This record gives sequence, C-alpha cells and structure tokens, in this order.
Amino acid sequence: MNYNLLIENLTNPALLFFVLGVIAVYLKSDLEIPANSSKFISLYLLFAIGFKGGQELSHEEFTLEIGWSILFGIFISLLIPLYTFFILRKKLSVFDAGAIAAAYGSVSAVTFVTAVSYLEAQHLTLNGHMVAIMALMESPAIIMGLVLISVFNKDENEKIKKRTAIRHSFTNGSVLLILGSLIIGFMANAEQAEGIKPFTNDLFKGFLAIFLLDMGITSGRKLKAFFSFGSFPLIFAILVPLINGGIIAILSSFVTEDISNRFMFAVLAASASYIAVPAALKISVPKANPGLFLPMALAITFPVNITIGMPLYLLIVQNT
Repeated sequence: MNYNLLIENLTNPALLFFVLGVIAVYLKSDLEIPANSSKFISLYLLFAIGFKGGQELSHEEFTLEIGWSILFGIFISLLIPLYTFFILRKKLSVFDAGAIAAAYGSVSAVTFVTAVSYLEAQHLTLNGHMVAIMALMESPAIIMGLVLISVFNKDENEKIKKRTAIRHSFTNGSVLLILGSLIIGFMANAEQAEGIKPFTNDLFKGFLAIFLLDMGITSGRKLKAFFSFGSFPLIFAILVPLINGGIIAILSSFVTEDISNRFMFAVLAASASYIAVPAALKISVPKANPGLFLPMALAITFPVNITIGMPLYLLIVQNT
C-alpha cells in the first residue's frame, strides 16, 4: 500500500490552511474571514465545480453505466440514514438520531470540492456526471431522516413539517446553484467556456484554501462545546464515515470500473452535510440539537475525511 498518499495529503496547502484556522481559535486570535466573503467563496466553489462538471458532461455519452451510477448514488443516500438511525437511537433521542442520520446520508459539497482538488493532485479527472449525482444525493437523505422521525416519534405535539422540509431540500441554494451551473456548463460550447476559464479553473485552489481556513475557524469554535456530549458522538463521527467510505469504495466496482468515479462515490458516502441538512431541519425539526449534529459533521467528520479518508478510499479503489 502506498502510504505516500497519506503523507502527501497531510502536507496539502488546503488542508494546512484548515489546521491553521483551528489553531487560530485555540490561540484566541482575532483571525476571521468576513461572513459575506465566506458566503461568496462558497458560492464560487459550487459554481466552479458545477460549471466544470457540466463541461465534462457535455463530452460524455449517456450510457447504462451512468444510469446505474445515478441509481447507486440515490440508493446510498437512502441506505445510510436508514441503518445509522438505529445505531444512533441506542444513545440519542429520536430527533437527534434522525437529524444526524440525515446529515450522514446526505453529502458535503465542500468535501466533494476538496476531493476534486485531491483527484487533480493525483492526475485523475473528475467525470461530469458525478457532479449531478452529488446534487441528486442531497434530498433523499433528508426525506429519509424525516420519515424515520415521523415513524418513531410518539409525541403527537411534536409532529414535523414534512412538506416544508422536503420542498426546502429541493430548493436549497447550494443544490440549486450546483445543478444550475452544471446545466449552464453543459450548454456552453468550448469557446464560450474558454472565456471564463481563468475564473473557473485558475483561481479555484486559492479560493479553496481560503475557504478551508474559514472552515477551520468555524470547526475550532464548535469543538469546544461538542465534547460535553460524551464519547459516543465522537466515535460515531470518526468511525461511521470511514466504514461507509470503505464499503462503498469496494461495492462501487459493481457499478463502474473508473477509479475516479469509485473514489468520488466513497467520498460522497463518507461525507456528512453541514449546510443543506441543517438548513432544512432548522425549520422542520426544531427539537434536533444543532450543537450535536453540526460539530459532528463539520468539526470531526470533515477533517477525518480530508486527512485519513481520501488517501484510504483511493488506496482501496486502486487495489480492489
């Protein structure tokens, strides 16, 4: 096994900027990315990856493999919340279990973007249809989480607003932007795409580094309160994503033989949403504790995936 992949990822500038953000919090530095700038950068990253994915997709022919890949992605986003909910219910309330299960069944667009950068560092190319699959995996997990809470919630006074949450899961800004950018990238010809290539390609890694610095600052702040919940959420947030990613890295070989696609499936299965899911659950499951599922997804699972997870998943797909 090539452990140089792990060492190389640990010295990746984008990752080191994330670590710098965490360190800044613990040193009580006043280092901070303005909220408006942070939002702009996140929108830029989603736009860039969506547009580039659309361009790649325009050169692909729709095949049976792509069709099976789409179904496989949706299947993953339904299965993960289904089985994790019952693990979480052993220690947590039905609301927290449902919220966390939805977060881990859904996907993290930022983890996806970081994985794209990691692929490029390994001289591998992202296939455009994986961007569409990533966007399609957001909503099913939210819906499954809401269904599980509804079925196992016995309190009639705490019924969730399913229709509002489901609508929000489909109209969420990050989902809408990446799907819209994908379609626009697909429609644009090569000459038109070349005109904005410096913006969509050349600036990408720099903006990603700044965004991960901001994510490090946010994670560092959330970690302080998180440890008051005991060891169970911490163990879950570390082990379950690695298990999910490892298993899907192997099972994806039945759907596609492409190394890049299998790697991205593993990353999607291992990631946890801390943008779309919290936004949807805030309005539909107010009793779910954001001080629990947000730090789990952002402060624990995200750094685990970008340090240990990605080299591990790539090693698995290259050796199976």
